[in-house]
Amino acid sequence: MLPPTPIRRLLLVPLVVLIAGALAALTPPVAMLTAAYSLIRRRADGERRSRLLRVIFFGLAWSAGEIAALTVFLCLWIASGFGGRLDTEPYQARQYSVMRRFLDQIFRAAHRACGLRVTVTGPHGTGVSAGGDRPLIVLSRHAGPGDSLLLIHHLLSVCERRPRVVMKATLQLDPSVDILANRLPNAFLHKQPKVGVPAAHHRTEQIRRLAAGLSGRGALVIFPEGGNWTPLRWRRGIDHLRRRGRRDLAERAAAMPNVLPPHASGALTAIAACPAADVIFVAHTGLDRLVSVRDVWRGLLGDMEVRAKWWRVPAGGVPRSASHDTQVSWLYDWWQRIDAWITEENAAPRDSGPADACPAVGASSIAVQGADAKDG
Repeated sequence: MLPPTPIRRLLLVPLVVLIAGALAALTPPVAMLTAAYSLIRRRADGERRSRLLRVIFFGLAWSAGEIAALTVFLCLWIASGFGGRLDTEPYQARQYSVMRRFLDQIFRAAHRACGLRVTVTGPHGTGVSAGGDRPLIVLSRHAGPGDSLLLIHHLLSVCERRPRVVMKATLQLDPSVDILANRLPNAFLHKQPKVGVPAAHHRTEQIRRLAAGLSGRGALVIFPEGGNWTPLRWRRGIDHLRRRGRRDLAERAAAMPNVLPPHASGALTAIAACPAADVIFVAHTGLDRLVSVRDVWRGLLGDMEVRAKWWRVPAGGVPRSASHDTQVSWLYDWWQRIDAWITEENAAPRDSGPADACPAVGASSIAVQGADAKDG
């Protein structure tokens, strides 16, 4: 069960400061010892120690970003009359700016420590990138560590959007996420929200409110799969559909090994609540191979390349007036397209990086390719 807000703020914020201080104090001696050991061995052990340096560097950068963000949040709280004006437009804009800068710092560190490169192909024209004025509902697959942060970073820094995110309540254990996400229009999904209120009803109501309030620069981000892809979750998702009597959907899900079966209720609720919104589907690959801690550790041996594909469905092309079963089938059609794209990308050769990659907004190396693509 998630601790109450006062306890989280009183315990976790000082804990982050202590961890950052410990990392800062330990980094110089550990770095010197690791470098010396690597020079002596110059073998697999040396490689492992270089990975340790990457982890320490990234952890230090993340902790520094957390402390900087928490300091700014405190200053904004005081300047807003001790929180009295935090929900006004000027302070909302400042907090989105803090989010963008924090993610810039994190992905700059990821680029330096892990060689992170991101290539995005898809709709970056009217209605999506800077200059568009239509609200967006973004439906993305969920796989690998940090994929949600990559997506939000891209929406903020490249598309110049204000993302509203549907996320798990446990993410509030991160102090920066806890403070910032609760000041901005987001939704935290609890397994047991309130006594006497069904969890499913509570979730759909939260999503409906977020979608109904979308402005022209807003983007509602939903991960219909409900969690990161793992083989176990994939099998459980198929079994769940069979137990519900949806053998037709179970068969379709079994034919899509790269993605989890999407939960349609949240996505369709958002689509119905904002008739003016275009729908963006997001596929990506690269992080999905990092399922376990061992996978992440092995991945630190080389650079990390993430490839993403965005598709845009204009508001007029979304089957909002169709039957529920037709809408669910439409969502599965798109998930099938995402699965097929992942299969194709995983079979393609990986080079050392896109030739036209550029360090966008001072963060990871990002290449944006393609024009406004409605159907891929």
